[in-house]
Amino acid sequence: MAGMFDLMKQAQAMQAKMQEVQAELERVEVEGQSGGGMVRVTLTAKGQMKAIALDTTLLKPDDKDMLEDLIVAAHDDARKKAERLTEERMKSLTAGLPIPPGLKLF
Repeated sequence: MAGMFDLMKQAQAMQAKMQEVQAELERVEVEGQSGGGMVRVTLTAKGQMKAIALDTTLLKPDDKDMLEDLIVAAHDDARKKAERLTEERMKSLTAGLPIPPGLKLF
């Protein structure tokens, strides 16, 4: 029974830490780039877009399609960085707990 009590205690501590990490991920920002930095997108680690920056040389009507593609690519780059950051934070949070392989908590 003591082992079960200890496990429940660890789970409660992990839950509290997970809430802290989730709150932190809402504040942490990542930046994605494309076009050699000509397009930059800033997202929170939770995926909310905060900013977009465009090099003025891209603001030509003839380059509309290319600019749209660069924005999508920069957003994708930032999203992937946010996912990696979230995964790293969650791994450090669950280190040492007997969690079955493949079980995702986030």
